[in-house]
Amino acid sequence: MTIAERIMARRTLAGTGRSGVCKAMAVALLLSTPLGLHAKVETPAVYEPVAPTIDQARANILIARQLQFTHFRDLGISDELSGDVFDAYLDYLDGQRIYLSQDDIAKFDKIRTQLGSALKTGQLQPGFDIYNLVQQRIIERLQFALAIIDNGIDSLDFSANESILVDRSEADWEADAKALDELWVKRIKNAVLAQRLNGADDEAIVETLRRRYEGQLKRAYQARSEDAFQAYMNAFTGMWDPHTSYFSPRTSENFNINMSLSLEGIGAVLQSDNEYTKVVRLVPGGPASKQGQLEPADRIVSVAQEGEKPVNVIGWRLDEVVDLIRGPRNSTVTLEVIPANASDETITETIAIKRDEVKLEEQSASKDTIRIERGGKEYTIGVITIPTFYADFQAMQAGDPNYKSTTRDVRNLIAELEAEGVDGLVMDLRNNGGGALHEANDLVGLFIDKGPTVQIRNANNDVQVLNDEDPSVAYDGPLVVLTNRMSASASEIFAGAIQDYGRGLVVGSQTFGKGTVQAVRPLNHGQLKITQSKFYRVSGGSTQHKGVIPDIEIPSRIDKTRIGEDALDHALPWDQIEAVPHTRYFDFSGIIDELRKRHEERFSTNPEFSLLQQEIDFLTKQRATDSVSLNLEERRAEHEQIERTRLTIANARRELKGQPPFDSLEALEDWQDQQAADLDSTDEELDFVIREGGHIMADMLDLDNRMASILDPQQFAAQAPASAVTR
Repeated sequence: MTIAERIMARRTLAGTGRSGVCKAMAVALLLSTPLGLHAKVETPAVYEPVAPTIDQARANILIARQLQFTHFRDLGISDELSGDVFDAYLDYLDGQRIYLSQDDIAKFDKIRTQLGSALKTGQLQPGFDIYNLVQQRIIERLQFALAIIDNGIDSLDFSANESILVDRSEADWEADAKALDELWVKRIKNAVLAQRLNGADDEAIVETLRRRYEGQLKRAYQARSEDAFQAYMNAFTGMWDPHTSYFSPRTSENFNINMSLSLEGIGAVLQSDNEYTKVVRLVPGGPASKQGQLEPADRIVSVAQEGEKPVNVIGWRLDEVVDLIRGPRNSTVTLEVIPANASDETITETIAIKRDEVKLEEQSASKDTIRIERGGKEYTIGVITIPTFYADFQAMQAGDPNYKSTTRDVRNLIAELEAEGVDGLVMDLRNNGGGALHEANDLVGLFIDKGPTVQIRNANNDVQVLNDEDPSVAYDGPLVVLTNRMSASASEIFAGAIQDYGRGLVVGSQTFGKGTVQAVRPLNHGQLKITQSKFYRVSGGSTQHKGVIPDIEIPSRIDKTRIGEDALDHALPWDQIEAVPHTRYFDFSGIIDELRKRHEERFSTNPEFSLLQQEIDFLTKQRATDSVSLNLEERRAEHEQIERTRLTIANARRELKGQPPFDSLEALEDWQDQQAADLDSTDEELDFVIREGGHIMADMLDLDNRMASILDPQQFAAQAPASAVTR
């Protein structure tokens, strides 16, 4: 008899009658713990159901009004929306479908279509009923898991031909409690297998799993009314778009001091992702960015302070995870994360980051040069890297004539590069998540005579056009702009404008697609961040959802299915409005095919690109894995194959640099840890994507000497009419 069957037998003897969402948990816990298996965590005897407050009801009514009358998307609160809110709420509370069963879902059939009308009038009890049931089921499941661990993981069978889904977000709900028991036995087997294969002994595995489940259990018992309200409101507001959300009073406080943790933190923007805390992006120049191991879409499992045991944060509130990560400058915080490219959630890695302030000068634009030979001629190409669009607002308001800003710094860097005699310029906006809008506008102005840079449309269809009014041009030569999936917002405005003006070529991968503007509005209880307008290019197309499509594409390791606007539920769609009159400085149609051909020929023989493609293929295969084996021998073979592939790619890269290969994956990981710990280590040469940008620049000059300057009379003769609509 399996462990799950023993539990079911116990349930049958004791009886399984349950009534009401808020039934005392003493009964539920008794029924989910088999004879002889006792979880040792000290917890309350019952779960105390949470209830809505009058302030929350009033805030709910205000939120409903704001959404219907001031959001950019015109969306009414209907029966159809009610069902969508219901589904989104369950996804928020049980996104992997591991706590609730079909039996549980059936209990709420009647209210599924009634949530809309209730949300209009501040009737919150239906949402709280759902929340309370989920908390009860979480407690039951965690007690079940702890009971299995107490029974001994050596009793688990790893010889059967079993497997488990890696991602259950699209799976059917399990039929009943018995089916969930079987699923949870598999989940624990999966966790044990993964840790055994990573070298952990059973004692360490038991300690890790017990700490994880006890921590989650403790959080479940500590559920507050505000937790239910925030989860319910975010399921509701998320129907309009993913950037509209409710902040509780506590979360509002964190938002107002910037969730980037840039003040004595690690410099990472975080958000809730079901029961996990997910890394959205890294702050340029911040400790996490410089340390180099933490990546966007990583999910945080635990947080440890110096000299202390890790604290499991699965199921924690975002504001509490933020508080745990913050700390004194120069102290170290250690994060255990599920890497973005992990094949399943049992695979984690540990990252130690020294806390520090994010200094403005460390986010500043910087320059370099590369030399490219083409047809017997050597070209010097300037490279300017812009990590973010910044401006020292305090110094600006204080009247400091030398205040720092992106545009000012780039203007100075251009002057220095031109003094060095550069033939072309590559602007690197990869991983630039945006920043000050006026800086994007001003930066475009450094490269054009004058004219519009971006259009902003509000919910009333009123369109505001931002313009560069300065006729001076800081740089009139050929231009390449590098982008990737993490280039967002202001970066997309700049890249889109350069593309629309025919001022330069965009090279890299499709950008993020964040083309909306939010405002934070106070409520009687907390705040509402609401999308109120949308960005459009001067050619009329929005940057929303689609982002900027490069003229010449270079593939990226970043998983587009997880990162980007089009990966988010209910994202506002791409659309277009009328173009505004703008100059077209150069028509690339005559040379673009040849540029792409030369680029592809170079990459077909480029060993670094070949390695990148191998890595992308490997990661794509890992991401496509929908299940993993629970058979020890099969799983070991899969694990060893993955390790061999990682080591092969790493050693091929070492060989390119003339460095000795690693003899094991452990040696590779030790080296990676050493590199990450050395914040002053830098590559001896610029990466191959920047160098390819330089090669494309040299090709442009080789194919058409009119590219030398937009101020060349021939160039102006090739302009499109001022009213031309591009792309």
